[in-house]
Amino acid sequence: MDKLRKFWRADKPADERGVHTAGEPKRTHNLFEAAAVYTAACAEDDQDEMDRARQWVSPEALSFGLSELACRAVIALARERDQSPQDVARSLMGLPAA
Repeated sequence: MDKLRKFWRADKPADERGVHTAGEPKRTHNLFEAAAVYTAACAEDDQDEMDRARQWVSPEALSFGLSELACRAVIALARERDQSPQDVARSLMGLPAA
């Protein structure tokens, strides 16, 4: 997992990867945290928080995190509703049953 984290953050300048230019580390956010914050901000229509989460990781990493979050949410809802993940996903998107 550490290699994946480094891969996603490698294209960013040092200060955006969580390293101060003076060499002192600052708190970094991983792609899953960024996805969770971004999704919650979208649900609450909080543009400032969405922008903040977008700055934590690359757009590709955020996209990957959002996809993983969506998969986990659909699986959890499918288990809760005793339905297939496909039925839950289609229902959430307002699509007719397949």
